[in-house]
Amino acid sequence: MPERGGGPTGSAGGPEGLWARVRAAEAAVGQIGTTLDAVTTCRELAGFLARNVCDAVAVDLMAEDGGSHRAATAGAVGLLTASVDAPPAVRASDGGHQLSEWATVADGVPVHVLSVPLPDGERVHGMLTAVRARAGFGDHEAATVHFAARLAAVHLGHARQLAATEDTVSHLQRALVSEPGRPHPNLEVASRYLPAGPRALVGGDWFETIRLHYGRTLLVVGDVMGHGLDAAVDMNAYRSTLRDVASTDLAPHRVLRQLDALAAGDATRRPATGLLVRVDPARGVAMFAGAGHLPPAVFGADGSASPVDVPVGPPLGTGIGGYEAVTRAITPQETLLMFTDGLVERRGEDIDVSLARLVAVRPPVGAGVDAVVDAVVEGLDAQHAEDDVAVLAARARPRPPTDLGAVPSGMP
Repeated sequence: MPERGGGPTGSAGGPEGLWARVRAAEAAVGQIGTTLDAVTTCRELAGFLARNVCDAVAVDLMAEDGGSHRAATAGAVGLLTASVDAPPAVRASDGGHQLSEWATVADGVPVHVLSVPLPDGERVHGMLTAVRARAGFGDHEAATVHFAARLAAVHLGHARQLAATEDTVSHLQRALVSEPGRPHPNLEVASRYLPAGPRALVGGDWFETIRLHYGRTLLVVGDVMGHGLDAAVDMNAYRSTLRDVASTDLAPHRVLRQLDALAAGDATRRPATGLLVRVDPARGVAMFAGAGHLPPAVFGADGSASPVDVPVGPPLGTGIGGYEAVTRAITPQETLLMFTDGLVERRGEDIDVSLARLVAVRPPVGAGVDAVVDAVVEGLDAQHAEDDVAVLAARARPRPPTDLGAVPSGMP
């Protein structure tokens, strides 16, 4: 029986048409699903079919509420206005998914239309509409449309699974980092967490504040190596362990030694960097200790900043130990800024240049803790960082003046 129509994939019967279908399938595999992004996959599907089979293509994706939205178009989009003047005929059935066909007029031109679902198992992700002007679709061309639709549907399924996983990880990490412990009232604290874009896997960035005895507060920023759910789970493990160890009121470098030893004893635990600062507002001092983490910066009342020279220790989980502490005076006019590397590091840039860009930021004179964080985030364009960003800032509250001449209540 002779084939119907003709086109770029070849619609002649026999070996020539079969080889044309094979070549089209090979091309589809290489051109559709190059990423795990659903919209990109739809655009690749539409572009492939517009280049090889038809004159216009539209791809509509199903929404969770049962509706649909147009995700991609390609070719002569004016032909996509074709309406169904009569019930479409079922051209073929592929795994129970029907390919419907009809002829009509669009933009004043006679057209042939194919409509096919985007099936992935029992789920249909959307609908593909392919339009050809004047000439109809041959059997091999229809088969190519069907194959491309099913191929794209598989990739759409993978993209949806990835998006669901990322959403779970993101909610988990936001829940973990959004509720740090409360510092003592003698310390003002501000924090920010910025994920690295909608398609990036969430990492293990986090921060914490822990009340200690005698009005002191332990401030912590950490970053578990890697991304995804495993990194977020390990981040929670480090955070829980830190709370237990910090409750013993050890100095920051001794806390790091304990964390390192405990993490090294767990073969499944990922290494992590960390920075601990124990702030004592009553004495006006802060004690710093780091584990493979970038040093903090201190912003003065005039907006100028300088990094704190913290001894560099190995990342947590290596079992090497060797952490040291350094003490620095800190006043109520100074703001301590701790952060993960996503805030400052840029690809191909030396870290000294990155840190120099940070200390060059000038918050307004007299800015509060939140305003300092905002100025740093904006000044370093942290919204478009290549990695997750966690920032924790703190400032000691001024002690109320003591009036030695005041008469106690109830005294004459």
